[in-house]
Amino acid sequence: MAATRIAEALHSAGIDSADARVLLRTVLRVSDAHIAAHPEQQLTDSQRADYLAWVERRRAGEPVAYLTGEREFYSLAFKVTPAVLIPRPETELLVEAALEHMPADDPLRVLDLATGSGCVAVTIAGQRPRAKVTATDISRDVLALARENAARHGASIEFVESDWFAALSGRRFDLIVANPPYVAEGDPHLNEGDLRFEPRPALVAGTTGLDCIEVIAEQAPRHMVPGGWLVFEHGYDQGPCSRALLAAGGYQEIVTLRDLAGMERVCGGRI
Repeated sequence: MAATRIAEALHSAGIDSADARVLLRTVLRVSDAHIAAHPEQQLTDSQRADYLAWVERRRAGEPVAYLTGEREFYSLAFKVTPAVLIPRPETELLVEAALEHMPADDPLRVLDLATGSGCVAVTIAGQRPRAKVTATDISRDVLALARENAARHGASIEFVESDWFAALSGRRFDLIVANPPYVAEGDPHLNEGDLRFEPRPALVAGTTGLDCIEVIAEQAPRHMVPGGWLVFEHGYDQGPCSRALLAAGGYQEIVTLRDLAGMERVCGGRI
C-alpha cells in the first residue's frame, strides 16, 4: 500500500474537513497543532488503513464521537459509546443553569437524572467541588461508563442504578437536573444525522416527547428540599408545555433559557 502524507489524507477524505482532521488526529495520536505543522509526515500502512476505514464509516453517517470514542463537553473530554447520547453544546446550557443556583461555597445536594455519559454530573462536580452530587441511570452498563468518566476527571460522585426516582425513596436534594428523552415518536429528525445511531430509549419519550418530562416534573417535588430547584433540558418547541407543567405542579420563579441559536432549551422552577 502506497504511503500517504497527512496533507493528502486530509484532502482526499471526502468528508467534512473538521471530521477528517479529528479522525486523523485520533489515528495518529497527535494534536491538531502537530497535523498543521507536519503536513508532509507520512502515514504508515497501518495508520492509513485505519484512517480510511474510519472515513468510510463516517461517510455512511456514523458519528465521529462513536468512531473515536470521545467527545468534548465543557472543555473536558468524555468517553462515549453507542450506549449513550453524544454530549452536545446545547446541554452545556443545562450546566450553566444549574450552576446559577449553586453558590460555590455551599455543600448542596445535587441529583442528575439519567446521567448517560456523566458529562453533566462530572462537570457540575468539577465546577462546585463542595457539592454532593448523585447521578442515576436505569442502565448498569451506562453507569459503568459514567463512573469511568468521573474517575478520569477526579470527580467524586455517587452513582445509583434507578428508574428515575425509584431507588431514591426518602432522599431530598437542593437541586435536580435532567437531560431526559424528549423526542416524539415518529419525529423525522430521528432518521437524520447522528440521531440515526444514538440509543432510541435515550431519545424518544412517547407520542409528544413529553412523557419523561411529565414524570420528572410531577415526582421531583417529593425529592426536593423547600426552595429547591429543578432544571431540565427540553426540545426546541417544548418550552410552553414545559412551563405549563411546572406551573401546574406548583413551581415558582419559572424560567426558560435559550441556546446560542435563540431556541428555548432549558426550563427550571423552584419549589
